Amino acid sequence: MEIRAARAEDESALVRVHAVAFGRTDEAEIARRLHARGVECVSLGAFEDGEMIGHVLFSPVSVDGHTFSHPPLGLGPVGVLTGLQRAGTGIALCTAGIEACRARGAPFLVVLGHPTYYPRFGFVPAVRFGLSFGDMPPRDAFMAMELVPGALAGVRGPVRYGPEFG
Repeated sequence: MEIRAARAEDESALVRVHAVAFGRTDEAEIARRLHARGVECVSLGAFEDGEMIGHVLFSPVSVDGHTFSHPPLGLGPVGVLTGLQRAGTGIALCTAGIEACRARGAPFLVVLGHPTYYPRFGFVPAVRFGLSFGDMPPRDAFMAMELVPGALAGVRGPVRYGPEFG
């Protein structure tokens, strides 16, 4: 398996991966719209024999009332073709993506996802840092991870994803 940055020519494969993985097109449309708008994301594909079998996206997020020298990023969507799930592709994509986010200077990451899956990467409930998902009350499924030690010291408030997540 090869993991590399997704390119413009990978768009139809990326859309197919998310549509198949989720059984709907919502996640594929988020990724497509972010790419079309030119948002600087970490977008990685997993390939076997030249075919995209998985994709992960990290896109900029904001925290109300705070500015950062490098934008924090939100993980998601991440999808792997049905039938190839539970074989380590998602873990490999997330791990490579987290390292790419670290290399690009992201201070921290957030994810809204399964509370038993994402802690393996170092995510903890975001409420520990005083972060919430938009205007919703704290939930265990909303998690954060500092990539720069102390990056979340003094940062409190609702996290906002881009309008593509509407």
